[in-house]
Amino acid sequence: MQIFVDADACPVIGQIERIARKYKVPVTLLCDTNHVLVSDYSTVKTIGASADAVDFALINLCHAGDVVVTQDFGVAAMALGRHAYAVHQDGWQYTDENIDRLLMERHLAKKTRRASKKNHLKGAHKRTAADDETFCRKFERLLQYLVNPQGFQKSMR
Repeated sequence: MQIFVDADACPVIGQIERIARKYKVPVTLLCDTNHVLVSDYSTVKTIGASADAVDFALINLCHAGDVVVTQDFGVAAMALGRHAYAVHQDGWQYTDENIDRLLMERHLAKKTRRASKKNHLKGAHKRTAADDETFCRKFERLLQYLVNPQGFQKSMR
């Protein structure tokens, strides 16, 4: 198992590395040439700046059972197609049950922007410390399960 992070503008890289280090899970951060990332724990892969280059590189690297952290619904859908776990930077998990709805909502939002000639709808709320804590709690719970499913089940009793 490995963790792959769509690291362009990911606000929880430090939290991911701290939790991954605790469970001894390797992390690969992928970013484009417009970003400079340095890490003492993760492998950093800088990919060309062309559209979706980082997304496709990440998907080509991940395998079944890996964890992908991304805010991009398309990347999440491709990760699920490879039987990887996909997690949003807010801590919630993309699943086969919610990905179609999320992709449809993205499509409808894009149509709305085109029709109204607005480039952006109202953006996400400002990130808070509580958002980071929620991510950490959910992400660590996922890693606990993936590293030791039997021990996780016993601890839930």
